[in-house]
Amino acid sequence: MKCKTPSLNPLRIQPTQDRNERFEEEEVHEQPLSPVSRLFHEPGANVHIITIIGMKTLINPDVFKANLVHLLRKNHRFSSLQVLDKENGKMTWVPTQVNLDDHVAVPKLDPNMESGDKFVEDYISNLSKSHIDYSKPLWDIHILNTKTLDAHGTCVFRTHHSLGDGISLINLLLACSRKASDPEALPTLPGSNKSGRQVRLVTDLRSLFMVIWNTIVALVVFISTVLFDLKDTKTPVTGYAGMEGKPRRFVFTRVSFDDIKLVKKALDVKVNDVVLGVIKAGLYRYLNRRYGAIENNDNHVPEDIRLHATLSFNMRPSTMIDFSSTDTTRGHGALGNKIAYVLLPFSIKHNQDSLDYVREVKTDMERKKASIEPLCTSFIAHLVMKLFGTKFAGKMKHRVYANTTFSFSNVPGPQEQISFLGHEVNYIAPGCYGQPMGLMICVLSYGDKVTFSISVEEETIPDPQNLCDDLQQSLHLIKSSLVG
Repeated sequence: MKCKTPSLNPLRIQPTQDRNERFEEEEVHEQPLSPVSRLFHEPGANVHIITIIGMKTLINPDVFKANLVHLLRKNHRFSSLQVLDKENGKMTWVPTQVNLDDHVAVPKLDPNMESGDKFVEDYISNLSKSHIDYSKPLWDIHILNTKTLDAHGTCVFRTHHSLGDGISLINLLLACSRKASDPEALPTLPGSNKSGRQVRLVTDLRSLFMVIWNTIVALVVFISTVLFDLKDTKTPVTGYAGMEGKPRRFVFTRVSFDDIKLVKKALDVKVNDVVLGVIKAGLYRYLNRRYGAIENNDNHVPEDIRLHATLSFNMRPSTMIDFSSTDTTRGHGALGNKIAYVLLPFSIKHNQDSLDYVREVKTDMERKKASIEPLCTSFIAHLVMKLFGTKFAGKMKHRVYANTTFSFSNVPGPQEQISFLGHEVNYIAPGCYGQPMGLMICVLSYGDKVTFSISVEEETIPDPQNLCDDLQQSLHLIKSSLVG
């Protein structure tokens, strides 16, 4: 049944075609959007998440739809409208009936197309030109049954960021999946019992001083970026005003997880340090070419380039969300957006020893861990929203993105091969569009592979596949340096 909202100005609901195709959600009450979810509707922060899932077989749409019912039951947000009250600007979750045909697109494809990979890439890029219709819950799935280099069929899962962050959505995906080796068993995430907001233990006065000092330095940079328009050095990958409304190109590359673990163990660092070291080395190679290098060993990158990456930090006590909990707003049941942002300095320069890229990242990340920067930036964002409203907070967030060079997100994926909605998965490649920066890099581990997923604004980065190749080559050089 439809919920009446007399005090609101409800958006029009698309009529369903056949009652047998409807999913009737359990009765839930209307709830306001959280301030963070509301923030993702502001200009410059109106972000959509694209998750590309490559399947090992062709996708059966009927099987997909039948299994989608479980996804709707796991999260009421996927069966609720977001209704705006024009008088006070607030938005509310309003439960509604879901017609799966309104959310699942299965375009007819030319069996003789020249390149399935090019078609899929162009299709996803065209998706980034539009927003999901507000007259229905803000998600859709596109089934592309054409063979590509890495899959026999591709599922493109598009959600508005107000529905949840990367950790929330990957947990939802896993709740609708099973181990490929055991159809009755749920997949697991690595490090699911570890906190995403740990701060190095304060053991003495010196370590306490370091935490305070590192936090102050980080907040000075953050506040300067927001209030005083402190911008990164302009480079060939720097964005421009208004680019948040431009379409994106999504590409990805996969590397061996064992190679990353090998470097991790040899240098006594974290997996995230190796991943960011690879990105740092790869970005240097890419920029060096854009600045005019003919050979890779010719250094054309100007000195003292000042770049920052905007890192997303999980603020939950765990990477695992318990969907069996009746309270999905707190602790291990925390859905939605529970993230904070950290600005990580990225010095772009040539290192004779490729391992130095990882060592430098480790040093920078150690400073971040020996601080409470994520807690402070999260507190500042909530305080600004409370005192000055969502629109002002949206402008603040826009400035952070616009004044930094790229954003980075690292989401742990399933440790085993999985079957999602009845189909075995070969790869998962997440990304976003709608942010005011030219480059975003999302990293996700799955089984024995790590996927570097890159979303770019094409005028800024017209050759994203070259950047993928640079990341591949950088990991190879870093690994080779261990025995060199």
